[in-house]
Amino acid sequence: MTVSVDEFKKSLQLWASGITVVTTSSDKYGIQGMTVTAFSSVSVNPPQILVCINNSADTGEGIQESHSFAVNILSSNQEKTSNNFAGGSSQKERFEKTDWTLGSTGAPILNDSLMSLDCIVVDKFLAGTHWIIIGEVQQCICRTGEPLVYYRGGYRQLANN
Repeated sequence: MTVSVDEFKKSLQLWASGITVVTTSSDKYGIQGMTVTAFSSVSVNPPQILVCINNSADTGEGIQESHSFAVNILSSNQEKTSNNFAGGSSQKERFEKTDWTLGSTGAPILNDSLMSLDCIVVDKFLAGTHWIIIGEVQQCICRTGEPLVYYRGGYRQLANN
């Protein structure tokens, strides 16, 4: 017997993770972005990462068309950005409230993020309710600061040693 959805979600709240905003730009859908916590490195050579996006999310359609996306890892002062891209507002409103530029692939890069990885799609497959999208990194943009961390349903700060 498998675990219930609620039990699984409760368990996953015990996993602290960084917060990212995945962005893309395509002719058909324009600029798009969404908050994503399911992000991981895959390979160093070639440099590849993965993101998991709900198959009902419109940003996934834009990535499908453009074959490119950026992962913007949020800094500790970007809680509003995280909430803004988590939903409740249009794609246009999300980007009006955020300082951004286009990256090398044409995907939006959030200028205040801690780090941005601009990627081309190399693979994509469906697993349950989500697309797993593998991207090969074309550009890395690193800035200074601390990451925005999410744990047990809330934002957290790293402790200073």
